[in-house]
Parts: sequence; structure tokens; C-alpha cells
Amino acid sequence: MTIEEASETYCIPTKILKEYEQMHLCGAVKKVMGKWQYDEQDLERLSMIMTLHDIGFSTKDIDTYMQLLLSGENEDTCIEILNQKRKNTLDKIHFHEKQLTALDYLRHEMRQERKGEL
Repeated sequence: MTIEEASETYCIPTKILKEYEQMHLCGAVKKVMGKWQYDEQDLERLSMIMTLHDIGFSTKDIDTYMQLLLSGENEDTCIEILNQKRKNTLDKIHFHEKQLTALDYLRHEMRQERKGEL
């Protein structure tokens, strides 16, 4: 798959794909007849990178995580990073749930005041 095909398939600008290549996150992307060629392993890594991006990892965090993952020696560290990201996400969800409860309370109070005015 060429860089253009990967860009279109995964909706990633070619500029970003080239940055991933420069960080060596896509493995040994080969150049064939002047065009970048992604093999199955590159596409799997690209899919992992997109998943990390989608769940809120920064570019720096993606780079760190992928380097650990690609080294093959730091699986426990990778799991710990994912566990921490999960915990942070749950903390945010709980915080937003509290905000929603407070908003609902305020809305309820305002409605009660309106009813009392009628």
C-alpha cells in the first residue's frame, strides 16, 4: 500500500504519515520505485497509533508508547501506561458525572421556582 493509499484509507494526512516514518514508528517502510510502500506489519502499527491517538494520547505519548512496544521488552510498562490512561479517563468521567448532577439540580431548582411563581 502506498503512502497515498494509507492516507486515504486511514484518513491521515501524508505529512503525518511521514512524521511517523521519521520517528521510526511504522517500522521499515520500504520505498519501491520512488513510492513509500506499507506492509501488513506497518499497517498494524499504524492502526495502533491511530487507536492511541483516538483515546487521547499526545504525539509524545504515542512515540514513548510505541518505542516501548516495539522494543518488545517493556510489555509491563505498556500495560501500566494503558492502566494509568484508563484511570485518568474514569476520573474525568466521574468528574463530569458530578457536574451533570449539579447542573440537573440547578435546572430542577429553577423549574421549582417558576412553578412557585405561577
